[in-house]
Amino acid sequence: MIHIEIPDNEIFESKKLPSDWQLFPHSDSTQQLGDVFLKSNRLLVMKVPSAVVQGDFNYLINSQHPDFKKVKIIKKEKFSFDQRLFAR
Repeated sequence: MIHIEIPDNEIFESKKLPSDWQLFPHSDSTQQLGDVFLKSNRLLVMKVPSAVVQGDFNYLINSQHPDFKKVKIIKKEKFSFDQRLFAR
């Protein structure tokens, strides 16, 4: 797991997600949202809720954004996935 620091004013919080954003297998609507985020290149990071862990978020970082160099790695730590997640 990596802990990072990003400028607050560079985060897009996706509050209006498509109604099917949690479906599995995933729909194309979330990919389209990500495509728009990257192509617009307006913000560095998009914060989206995790479809797997309720209450958690994922941060999608646009490495092509001019402020990408402002992202700072603060801490790295080993992370092991619980194998029960993969049990059938």
